[in-house]
Amino acid sequence: MAAAALKNRIENLIAMAQLLERVDANPTIVGAQQYLNLVNTVKTLLGEDDLPEDALRAVLRACPASATLYENLHYDRSGLSQSPLDAAVSSEMAATELISGLRARMH
Repeated sequence: MAAAALKNRIENLIAMAQLLERVDANPTIVGAQQYLNLVNTVKTLLGEDDLPEDALRAVLRACPASATLYENLHYDRSGLSQSPLDAAVSSEMAATELISGLRARMH
């Protein structure tokens, strides 16, 4: 792929990821369909396999909403790789406790 085209795609990802951050911070600035379109655009850009790993990681570190989206798209391969470890562990423990409580009520 030409360097100019790759640079353009990285710049598009950065711009859309930053826009998603702004919209996530203030969801009232767009409608539901606009939000869905934005999320789908970011998903498409994150799904491009030939993005340089360092560029992708930089975007994911700078844009938590995109990092969460990326994590959800690639959960089968990477699990909660973008979530802070303490939040991931807390979520896992809460889910385990909830499941145990539900099982106890069923018996």
